[in-house]
Amino acid sequence: MIHLSQAAASEIGRIKSKQQPNVLFRLAVKPGGCSGFFYDMSFDKAIKVDDQVFNLDEIQVVIDATSLSYLNGLRMDYSEDLMGGGFRFQNPQAIATCGCGNSFSITSQ
Repeated sequence: MIHLSQAAASEIGRIKSKQQPNVLFRLAVKPGGCSGFFYDMSFDKAIKVDDQVFNLDEIQVVIDATSLSYLNGLRMDYSEDLMGGGFRFQNPQAIATCGCGNSFSITSQ
């Protein structure tokens, strides 16, 4: 299960309102970044065959089956500081994260 803070849900909703109608918020994990994997957020018009759709705080979150195994238990927040705003990720599966917090590594599955 994925958890969105109210701040994260509000920010996703704000960004989504600037997109074309009926787009879906997609959250994925991709190889790369400082620690091996990074979180990828995008908007998509279609649900693919292996996707799971979650309704979280009035936001439909689409996650592909491969990414879902890396995201189970993820807590996603949004906050602003002097450097600007950004999403923050707390992943219980991560054994290490880089300084930016957007890249992580896990034990091999």
